[in-house]
Amino acid sequence: MYVQKNIMPDSSSQLPSLLRQIFGYETFRPLQREIMDAALAGRDAVAILPTGAGKSLCYQLPALVRDGLTLVVSPLIALMKDQVDQMQAAGVAATFLNSTLSDAELRRRTAGLVAGEFKLLYVAPERLMAGDFLRQLRAWNVTALAVDEAHCISEWGHDFRPEYRRLAEVRDEFPQLPVLALTATATPRVRQDIVEQLKLRDAEIFIASFNRPNLAYRVIPKDKAVRQVWEFAHERSGESGIIYCQSRRSTEAMAAALREEGLAAVAYHAGLEPEERSRNQEAFLRDEARIVCATVAFGMGINKPNVRYVIHADLPKNLEGYYQETGRAGRDGLPADCLLLFSRGDMMKQLKFLDEISNEQEREIARSQLDHMVEYAEDTGCRRGSLLGYFGEKWPGDNCGGCDNCLNPQETYDATLEAQKVLSCIFRIQQKNGFNVGLQHVADVLGGGNTEKVRRWGHASLTTYGVGRERPRTEWVALGRQLVRLGLAKISQDGFSTVSLSADGLNALKLRTTVMVVRPTAKSGGMDASSATAVARAGDIPCDEKLFEALRVLRKELADAREVPPYVIFSDISLRHMARSYPQESEQFVAVPGVGLKKLEDFGAAFMGVITEWLSAHPRQTFAPLASAASPVRKMRAESALTGTALETLHRWREGRDVDDIAKLRDLTTGTIESHIALAVQAGEQIDERSFYSEGEEGEMRAALADHAELSLKPIFEKLGGHVSYGKLRLFQAFEERRKMAVPQD
Repeated sequence: MYVQKNIMPDSSSQLPSLLRQIFGYETFRPLQREIMDAALAGRDAVAILPTGAGKSLCYQLPALVRDGLTLVVSPLIALMKDQVDQMQAAGVAATFLNSTLSDAELRRRTAGLVAGEFKLLYVAPERLMAGDFLRQLRAWNVTALAVDEAHCISEWGHDFRPEYRRLAEVRDEFPQLPVLALTATATPRVRQDIVEQLKLRDAEIFIASFNRPNLAYRVIPKDKAVRQVWEFAHERSGESGIIYCQSRRSTEAMAAALREEGLAAVAYHAGLEPEERSRNQEAFLRDEARIVCATVAFGMGINKPNVRYVIHADLPKNLEGYYQETGRAGRDGLPADCLLLFSRGDMMKQLKFLDEISNEQEREIARSQLDHMVEYAEDTGCRRGSLLGYFGEKWPGDNCGGCDNCLNPQETYDATLEAQKVLSCIFRIQQKNGFNVGLQHVADVLGGGNTEKVRRWGHASLTTYGVGRERPRTEWVALGRQLVRLGLAKISQDGFSTVSLSADGLNALKLRTTVMVVRPTAKSGGMDASSATAVARAGDIPCDEKLFEALRVLRKELADAREVPPYVIFSDISLRHMARSYPQESEQFVAVPGVGLKKLEDFGAAFMGVITEWLSAHPRQTFAPLASAASPVRKMRAESALTGTALETLHRWREGRDVDDIAKLRDLTTGTIESHIALAVQAGEQIDERSFYSEGEEGEMRAALADHAELSLKPIFEKLGGHVSYGKLRLFQAFEERRKMAVPQD
């Protein structure tokens, strides 16, 4: 292991040279140096940096110039291994302790920690607080603590983990230990909770801009989601993407449908067998599967830098989760797309889930978070500005040039009459009761609803009750949100999202001021993929694309040999710079971003060899940024009778599993699985009917069905005494239908 020796100065003066020497970068990203200086000065700090802004480096680099061991609390095993792989590839002595290690390996690493062989140790909070682990730490000369994904400590965050709460005990045990808490998503309330729960002292708060300038945001009406996702992904078939779905079953169905169309897709959710879940994740990380269809269980700790798009096929629960999930695209700084398919139906599904929350305060908080998510999806202004505003940051300007609304401003119309109804209803409710309500209730009153709250508060007596019956309730809510964006109404920040009139809104109500709003987008399934692509590709790094592909092949070979993901060797940014500067000497190669001395030593000869060989057969190119036109999207194959979930069953059948295994694996009945396979038979899948019933059973079914003209199978099931299942009957019908289709017609 190549490790920096004798670099323990009292100041941080050597950080820039180590940044170049170890990690291969010339300059720090915004706030990195300030955070490192605070950490090396022994001060507590909270770092709020967006995904891809280099949070990890804020504790990794100081660990090299600090005496002793830096302890890193990390929530997931996958994240630990990924970080350690990258550190070791760069020549840094890092390790982790978790349940994946054998007893012998655990003893070896523990002995190394006692001997002071490591600079960084990654552990999960559960291990840190288990048994006498804190006592062991005293023998390992721990001199700093870094808490990654620190938002997990807050009940007000979107990903609360109770085990994080106990981390305050580390401060009790090691009162002088400086603590650095890091996260990409934290509202002001969550930031305060982090400080309080970790018992930080006079903590410095570093907040970088939440803006991800390389991400393009787009929302379209949801209509045949599988087709919409396929059109988008097919346009980018050589690139990596994540598709987030709400349920486990929908991830499997989406992955199966995409595979059927020739795209390398896998599913990922907590219900998969551990081996399959791990195998699918590795396939995605190693570029063997280009697409992962996942629930929110996938992502935290996934440090794959070259994800070029993230699609939300279903509505996320909150903006924190949406921001974090979209942030997994473009971690390498290259352009990437973020697409959300939105429907009011998804919102109604989420509301039903919220009704199941027994604690009223938790339910109201979740409802408020969902309201903010819907407000973003329906926003007619700059989406970047809307997203940043949620985290307390103001976007300086009216047009970001990187979202659908800024690139294609929507049509406006005069909605003065409708606005008067909404503003008047808000005013009358407050006047009658002395308190404010949410937009959903305002819409109930306008629509003449007979809800429990309308009855309890006597709102059927208001002059505005029922004056909006001509419009769907959802349209009044959407209009109300536009009035908020126009500054005529305002939403409370107390977690309950009640609405009230602003001073401008009260004036507009009294003076009947003209109000122009954006006309709702017509429902359309069209992707307009070319415009989305143009946004992304405008900031790409032009290079010799064929050489870039050759370098990717070499990177994959080296990564497989080391059993690590390709990006551990080099990022796409590094490869693109190689494919435009053609380095053939060590001095040139080490000047490539992301190439440090250790990587020059380990990989330089191989990559420079490919470049030299390439130039012997191809001319050297010169480059200027060019916007490439998008190729037309081919039509989808003939619409199959198979749904996504039926395709997933067929995929499992092709793997060699039987009906019972598939039913157990997918948590479905055997009858449902048999129905899926019957559909596959009808669609032309070559399956042996003897896998399902014997010749004797076939004869029974044929005889029972001989004089049966009805579509219902119930009489046949009863005629056979119930000993032949409905699933077998459906399968028999499917095989019979296929036989008839195979007989030539006169």
